[in-house]
Amino acid sequence: MISRLLLTFALCLSVSFTLRAGERPKVVFISGKPSHGPMAHEHRAGNMLLAKRLNEAELGVEAVVLPGDGYPADASVLEDAATIVVFCTGHRNHLLNPHLQEFDALMKKGTGVVMIHWATEAQIGSPAKKFLEWMGGFCDLNWSVNPHWKPNFDNLPDHPIANGVEPFSVDDEWYYHMRFVSDLEGVTPILTDVPPMETLKRPDGERSGNPHVREAVANGETQHVAWAYDRPDGRGRGFGFTGAHNHVSWQNDGFRTIVLNAILWTAGVDVPEGGVPSDAPDQEEIRLNLDDKPARKPKAKAKAQPKTRVAP
Repeated sequence: MISRLLLTFALCLSVSFTLRAGERPKVVFISGKPSHGPMAHEHRAGNMLLAKRLNEAELGVEAVVLPGDGYPADASVLEDAATIVVFCTGHRNHLLNPHLQEFDALMKKGTGVVMIHWATEAQIGSPAKKFLEWMGGFCDLNWSVNPHWKPNFDNLPDHPIANGVEPFSVDDEWYYHMRFVSDLEGVTPILTDVPPMETLKRPDGERSGNPHVREAVANGETQHVAWAYDRPDGRGRGFGFTGAHNHVSWQNDGFRTIVLNAILWTAGVDVPEGGVPSDAPDQEEIRLNLDDKPARKPKAKAKAQPKTRVAP
């Protein structure tokens, strides 16, 4: 009798949780401080475009873009989030660096996470370790690279994040040669291509090239620029997306739908078979909510060095 009562109580709790979770899962967007020039790294404007479309799609989620920039002063706003979208500057200035422990507590509860563009870049040490735990991969200095190129995403996987997405191609700053968990366990590559050697025309540097990536590209190894991650033991989901340097990229249907689908998937919400429906932002909307920042000065051309004659 006691066992039957306990079973009934457990089932009631399960049903109650399912109903509460199914009422209106919350998606919270965190925007980083302004970065780069106008129409590049538009963290807040990009987040607002995505949140608006999630709410307009009427799929039962509530998308909220936090006011201000940076990690919220009152972190309780994240406690009931089904997933958290982070679009910000990366590496040593990543907004999560001072908040790894409290954010990790959310991840351990099963909260999803989506990191966009530079937000995927982590410092070696605790940040990199946590990024692997949360989303299965990260952008790593002196290993990953950040060229502007136009990959062709012709072979999309059989995964909810790819629902309704046709092959597409977008010229953007797609980071590649990422660090992933061992054997890609739990990782499903979503957007993949083989970069041309032209993407490594710059000298070796923290983000421009290194012997390892040059060898990989020379060998024709495919590179994953967006991926889904199922954490071990069903402890939530993560998604890394390395594009979105160019704000206008959100006008591409495939580009935009992949991220909208991923947000739903990491929130544990069923992705419609046709993907999240959304209209492309027109030229007027794409310029709304931009950060107030000056245009970047063009880089000065390096002076040509006199040619040195090499003796035979």
